[in-house]
Amino acid sequence: MQPSGFPVSQAITLYDVAREAGVSIATVSRVTHNQGGVRPGTRQRVLDVIEALGYFPDGAAQSMARQRKEVIGLLGMDSRSPETDLEEEGMLFGDMVQRGVEWALRDSEWSLLISLVHNYDPAGAFRRIQKIAAKVDGMLVIEGTVVANLLERLAARIPIVLIAGSTDEPHADAFSADNRGGTAALVQHLVSEHGVRRVYEIAGPPEAPDARVRHAALHEAVAGYDSVTVTGTFQGWFAAVSGQLAVQEILSRPRADRPDAIVCANDQMALGAIGALEAAGLRVPADIAVVGFDDVYSAALLGLTTVRQPMRLMGERACSRLLQRLEDPSLARHAEYLPTRLIVRQSCGCGSRL
Repeated sequence: MQPSGFPVSQAITLYDVAREAGVSIATVSRVTHNQGGVRPGTRQRVLDVIEALGYFPDGAAQSMARQRKEVIGLLGMDSRSPETDLEEEGMLFGDMVQRGVEWALRDSEWSLLISLVHNYDPAGAFRRIQKIAAKVDGMLVIEGTVVANLLERLAARIPIVLIAGSTDEPHADAFSADNRGGTAALVQHLVSEHGVRRVYEIAGPPEAPDARVRHAALHEAVAGYDSVTVTGTFQGWFAAVSGQLAVQEILSRPRADRPDAIVCANDQMALGAIGALEAAGLRVPADIAVVGFDDVYSAALLGLTTVRQPMRLMGERACSRLLQRLEDPSLARHAEYLPTRLIVRQSCGCGSRL
């Protein structure tokens, strides 16, 4: 189709499309919103004109008409710490969750606004969250990014769904993994299959609900064995450097006080610990076993025994629930635990050595 001449600098409008296609602006609107009531031939003619003119619907005007922005937010925590100048890798858990969210949005007209906040700057995080909340219709919040009192205020403004958050939170829907069952299975395997008696913990950040549950579950599971003890806990922040620093603390102890196994609250810290142990000349698992939680892609490549949680599914389910709530705010609050699974590889002592 050869459209009438339009200056390149002139913004193409709904009226231009309607005039060129010989239809009403209501018909063009129905076509751009993929609504019914338009004959196939007319719909195709309008689509041809839209393509020929390079017309883009005015998103702001459409949002105003629907009283929506058609944007949801995804809020996560930055893993970098001000206590170290080491460059940190991206948060692999968050990356996998994001894929699930994007999958849930694949056939919709909704857009995704992604932002990270710093847990070491509460005032700055509060200001950033305020700005994001003003730009979205609803928000997905990962791993305790928002403290409880702020979450209540935020949920009074827009719908909130928590990912890996507390399922007891009364102001938001929540999706989490079975952290307690997964941690218990990990401890049982180490003790029953490998005779582990001395466990060292690399914990996740205390503000993260899943980290708190894994910490409590580890100590509960160990308490069930008379001859097993937790010899120490390093307070990490879900980044590989936490594992490296924890190993430095372990190696500063007398050799007789070193653990049989290091249990990490996520895979990134576990992989950091393995690298630091090997750099110090120790063998994994012959000298010290190392296990993690999440089952990120690199865990399989490096033979890490871990607990698999359905990260992408968690993001997909949470996003779908948020879209449902945006359509029907009267829905009852929903909280769901997704199952975990113990994945046995070499780093605990199973199979060939690393």
